[in-house]
Amino acid sequence: MLVKIETYNDGEYWCARGIGHAIFTQGKTYESLLEHIREAVNLHFDDRKEAPEVLLISELKSSRATAAAGKR
Repeated sequence: MLVKIETYNDGEYWCARGIGHAIFTQGKTYESLLEHIREAVNLHFDDRKEAPEVLLISELKSSRATAAAGKR
């Protein structure tokens, strides 16, 4: 499963919202936002055996990450 996440800076915080999923999180830095995205996606899809792949669509950069990378 691929989850698309849009990230943007609102002037004070980096924000992320799921495209087609009820996911929203924010962080003071882009690095902290990435950690929060992993946590939010893992919590949203907690009932799945395999963590979804995350596609970040950002005003900073575009990249792919695996939500499981931050899962404990």
